[in-house]
Amino acid sequence: METFKRYYLDVIFQHYLDFKGRASRSEFWYFVLFNLLVTLVLMLIDNFLINQPLLHMTPEEASRGGILQVVYSLAVFLPTLALSVRRLHDIGKSGWWMLLSFVPIIGPLVLLIFWILPSKESDNPY
Repeated sequence: METFKRYYLDVIFQHYLDFKGRASRSEFWYFVLFNLLVTLVLMLIDNFLINQPLLHMTPEEASRGGILQVVYSLAVFLPTLALSVRRLHDIGKSGWWMLLSFVPIIGPLVLLIFWILPSKESDNPY
């Protein structure tokens, strides 16, 4: 439970728009893990309790995402972006490298490699 608070809740509530500083590799990947778990739970709630029983959606309509998933995705977009930028700072890269996510296939792959790299122990301007 302490890990969840430290790596998930603190990122969302204490560093919501914190684009300065650094984020360790463990902080980044624990947040990704917990974010995925929360998304899966919300997907299940959307599909089995809201979309089909209450809104009478067809499976094709429900596959576009439920209301809880959309609201959650919008709520965590900025903290996730800020954490990604801080992770890039931790390896000595500028946050502008996040623009690579707009380059199809290669951009996200390069970012994934950057996020996997170990932290740079030396001082950096970030």
